[in-house]
Amino acid sequence: MISPAHIPVLIEEVIQALAVQPGGRYVDCTLGGGGHSLSILEHIQPGGQLLGIDADPNAIIAARKRLSNYRDSTLLVNDNFVNLKSICFKYDFFPVHGVLLDLGLSSLQLNEANRGFSFQHEAPLDMRFSPEQEITAATIVNEYPEEELARFIRTYGEESSARRIASLIVVKRPVNTTVELAGIIEKGIGRKQRKIHPATKTFQALRIAVNRELEVLEQTLRQAMDILGFEGRLAVISYHSLEDRIVKQFMQQESKDCICPPEVPVCTCGHKAVLRQINKRIITPSPEEISNNPRSRSARMRVAERIVSQEEHFTIIEKLCSSTETETSGNVWRRPALLKQLRKTYAMV
Repeated sequence: MISPAHIPVLIEEVIQALAVQPGGRYVDCTLGGGGHSLSILEHIQPGGQLLGIDADPNAIIAARKRLSNYRDSTLLVNDNFVNLKSICFKYDFFPVHGVLLDLGLSSLQLNEANRGFSFQHEAPLDMRFSPEQEITAATIVNEYPEEELARFIRTYGEESSARRIASLIVVKRPVNTTVELAGIIEKGIGRKQRKIHPATKTFQALRIAVNRELEVLEQTLRQAMDILGFEGRLAVISYHSLEDRIVKQFMQQESKDCICPPEVPVCTCGHKAVLRQINKRIITPSPEEISNNPRSRSARMRVAERIVSQEEHFTIIEKLCSSTETETSGNVWRRPALLKQLRKTYAMV
């Protein structure tokens, strides 16, 4: 049973998008409270396996409890999904049938007052997904030059008053808490003609900067291509235009055979399509879902399918099996059996 505090977004749409099937292997890169993972596990029985990843150790604890009925089918890893490929190598978890990325904050993180993600609670300016990260929001707010602070707020928060906000913050340094920061911004630029709290975009910008979210997303999308099997699905849920733009451009580019500039008469890039876009339009929550879970209102999901021939797929997996990363994982003894099964499956013996 999923608690009211953690309602997974687009849950039915995710199952359809990933074409979840019994016996399948799936990776939930953003485990959170385990809502999506629980639904996937319910649909992949018997014989299915799920790998859940989250940088937040508290999320691992919460999800382990929620998924306890499926402990034999579940592997939970406390790590950043930017290490997706190496994690899958380490645990022999490839190829997979589907990869899910539900970006942004989980309800668990928003509701933990001491994490500093929300200005609804008095808390230190932290905003780290993992306590092992060195840079906090306080570091950026109190130590970065005004010009760089303004750039972060403008670029990652898409905030038109970025320069004014950065100037206000610098004058008031040191700024120690979430409520203090939100108050400085609200007092300085006011609420006039704003549908949201004037500090909302600045908090988003700081969180993205602290966790390097956009850079991490770009790297992870490319790694997903290496672990997805034949006709495997990639589903990504984003919550603001910066994330969605990265996902959209990645899927569009990887769905083309040639990515040369239009002015080039003959293709010189040698690029080959590795994805097929499943949904022509972004998938959004229904009015009913938004009513039941207002936090879902900005969710946008894009889905793509891995396209390779069976022979090419086997070559990719064989290369992965003999890679240096795999050889140092400590599980190399399983590779001959996997290759034998692949050869049998693809009638290459």
